[in-house]
Amino acid sequence: MVELAPSILSADFAHLAEQIQAAERGGGTVIHVDVMDGHFVPNITMGPPVVASLRKVTKLPIDCHLMIENPDEFIPALAEAGANWVSVHYEACRHLHRSLELIEQHGMKPAVVINPATRVNLLIDILPMVHHVLVMSVNPGFGGQEFIRFSLEKIRHLCAVRAELGLEYRVEVDGGIAPETIAQVVEAGADLLVAGNAIFGDGHPEENARRLIHMARAAAGECSK
Repeated sequence: MVELAPSILSADFAHLAEQIQAAERGGGTVIHVDVMDGHFVPNITMGPPVVASLRKVTKLPIDCHLMIENPDEFIPALAEAGANWVSVHYEACRHLHRSLELIEQHGMKPAVVINPATRVNLLIDILPMVHHVLVMSVNPGFGGQEFIRFSLEKIRHLCAVRAELGLEYRVEVDGGIAPETIAQVVEAGADLLVAGNAIFGDGHPEENARRLIHMARAAAGECSK
């Protein structure tokens, strides 16, 4: 089933709890948290203290996307804060297999992320380990960027490899997810859709989330709530 993961990067932090609850009412089923350190990507955002605060206001899975150097150092703190899923970048991990094992050892679902310039084939050996693969459809660091269209082929490739190898990982997409792109992304095979600006940007998260999930499920041929 297609799911919508509202990204709090674009939310109003003065009213974060209310905005998350509104997005949840609109159909969001996963809360996406972008952790950036100003080194791996050119932005600084949030970390375990924000995750701990989120845990108090939602029962939804908290999906932490680590856009940081040395991600292994933060995995224990994220587990303690209440994160459920943690994704690490192929490009940031010196020992990707070890990092994924560490996430699982701390009771969280491990995932791997690839930047737009990284090929799917580089992940083949670790795909049996992951809960999902996150395809960046923009260059990471900032919200509100334009969707990179060759990401669609990566999504199709990941779905084909999953079928070929008999695996069950999910395909998540982050970047430029909006009414203009969401059907194409779902038709390519993605089933976890991260949206930030398209949900929170105009201050109407409930209505925007409802519209996006309706469009996504229509594209997937699912019955929309």
